Amino acid sequence: MPSRNKVQNTHIGAQLRQIHGAVLDIVGAINRPQRDALLIEEADIPLDRALFPLLVGIERFGPIGVVELADRVGRDYTTVSRQVAKLEEAGLVERRESAADRRIRMASITRKGKAMTDLVDAARERIGRAIFETWDAHDIDELARLIRKFATALVTEPLPGTKNETDA
Repeated sequence: MPSRNKVQNTHIGAQLRQIHGAVLDIVGAINRPQRDALLIEEADIPLDRALFPLLVGIERFGPIGVVELADRVGRDYTTVSRQVAKLEEAGLVERRESAADRRIRMASITRKGKAMTDLVDAARERIGRAIFETWDAHDIDELARLIRKFATALVTEPLPGTKNETDA
């Protein structure tokens, strides 16, 4: 476990507030329905906006169960289950029993679904290039490195008073 002595306590409070504010701005921008609609339009794909984050989530994190997917997108699992069924009917995902727990059906991306998310990735890259066109390459590298480091810490560090899932 990394040393916690690297962070100077007198300065971290203001920085944490800045970081939290920036993360809220980023999450808010990413979660805007207009952003999904823009990506769908830019990718030129025939997909309902409500299904978009589910398809991307299944591609990025799959095979994934409906409960975990619902948790990741902040929706009720019964709603997500119905929406995943629509993705399955469209041939974009497939569901199979979990090898670990036969009660759970895991959703995985199909070739057709992967082709669609590849178009989304290309659209996201075009939009991202426009955002970063005035940035120095070193700054982009540092942002990528530090945001990954932060994200990894968020998902691996247990919250005070709780056990990490891997500790259970």
